Amino acid sequence: MDSSSMPGLLISAIALLLLALQLPAVMVLLSRLLKGPSRRPPLQPRRATPDQWGLVSVVVPTLNEALRIAPCLAGLSQQTDEVREVLVVDSRSEDGTREIVEAAQQGDPRLKLMTDDPLPAGWVGRPWALHHGYRHSSPQSRWLLGLDADTQPQPGLVSALIAAAEAEGYDLVSLSPRFILKHLGEIWLQPALLMTLVYRFGPTGAAESGAERVMANGQCFLCRRELLDRLGGYTVARLSFCDDVTLARHAAQAGAKVGFWDGSMVLKVRMYEGLQETWREWGRSLDLKDASSRGQIWGDLWFLTCVQALPWLALPWLLWGLSLAPPPLPVQLSVGLNASLIAARVALQFAILASYDLSQASHRWVFWLSPLADPLAVLRIWLSSVRTPTSWRGRQYD
Repeated sequence: MDSSSMPGLLISAIALLLLALQLPAVMVLLSRLLKGPSRRPPLQPRRATPDQWGLVSVVVPTLNEALRIAPCLAGLSQQTDEVREVLVVDSRSEDGTREIVEAAQQGDPRLKLMTDDPLPAGWVGRPWALHHGYRHSSPQSRWLLGLDADTQPQPGLVSALIAAAEAEGYDLVSLSPRFILKHLGEIWLQPALLMTLVYRFGPTGAAESGAERVMANGQCFLCRRELLDRLGGYTVARLSFCDDVTLARHAAQAGAKVGFWDGSMVLKVRMYEGLQETWREWGRSLDLKDASSRGQIWGDLWFLTCVQALPWLALPWLLWGLSLAPPPLPVQLSVGLNASLIAARVALQFAILASYDLSQASHRWVFWLSPLADPLAVLRIWLSSVRTPTSWRGRQYD
C-alpha cells in the first residue's frame, strides 16, 4: 500500500466512526427540537381572583441565604391573597438569614419563620426542609409552592400559576426562570450548561414525554396537597440531590399530570456568583443521576458527547481532511454533519436569549461566545455523573 494514502484511509475511518456515533444522536436531537414551534408560550402574570383566596402555602427552604433571600421575600410580599402563608424553613443559618426574615415579617404577617428538626439519617437537607414545611403548612391550602431563596418572584406569579394549573387539570407544575447573569465567566459557561438540559429534554413547555423523561425545576415547584399526601410528602425524594425531578417522576408514574413550563415572564433567579461557583454548584446537579436509571445516565452522556461536544472538537480536524485530494466522502459527510450541528447550536443561542436578564452584565457580548464552552459543559456532566457529592450547601454527607 502506498504510504501516501495512509492519512486518507485513517481520516476516512475516523470520519466513518464519527458518523456511526453521531447520526443516531442527531435523529434524537431533531425529534426533540422539532417540538419547539408548538411549545407552550411563557406564562403571563395575572391578577388574583376572589375564588383563589388562600389556596397556596409557600415553602422556602433556607441555609445561609443572607446574600440572596431579600429579593425573594420582597417578591413574595407582592403576591396577593392567593398566598395564605409563606413558611421560611431555616436549617440553623449562621449568616444573618434569620434576622432578614424576622425584619421582613414586620411588613407581611403571612411570613412565618421556623426551624426544621435536625437532619435525620437517610435524608438530604433540601427535601427534609421542604417536607418539614409541608407537614406544618395549613391543611386549608389546596396547593404547596416550593420556592428557592435565590428566586425573585414577579407580581402575578402565583395567581397565574395556580389559574393555569387548575384550568388545565395539572397536579404538579414547575417553571423555568429568567436567569440573571452578571460576571464574565458565568455569562460564558452558564448558557452552555443550560443547553445540556435543552438537548436532553427539549424546549421548556414542549409536549410532556414519558414519566422517565419528565423534567422539573425545584426553584419554583407547585404541587397539589392531595398529591403530596398520596406520595407521603417528600419522602420519595429524601435521598436525592435532584429532589425536584425525582418527585416529579414519581408523581408522573403514579398517574399525576405533570408540567414543566416557561416562567421567564414571572420568575427571575440569581443562582451563582462567577465561573467557579457556577461550575461547582450548578454543574454537579445537572446530571440528574438520582432520578435516572444507569441506562439513562450513560445514554445521556453518549448523546451530549455526540451532539454538543464532538462538533467543536472534531470539526477543525475534519476540515484538515478536506485538504486531501480528493477529499474522502466520509470526511465530507462528517464535516457537513458537524458544521450543521454547530450552526444549529448558534441558532439556539438566539432562542434562549429570552431566558436571560443581562441588564446588569458588563460583558454582554460574551453570551454569544457561550457555544464555545459546550465541550466544557459536557465534561462537567461527565464528572458529576461518575461522582457522588459529599457536601451540599454547607452540609457533609457520607
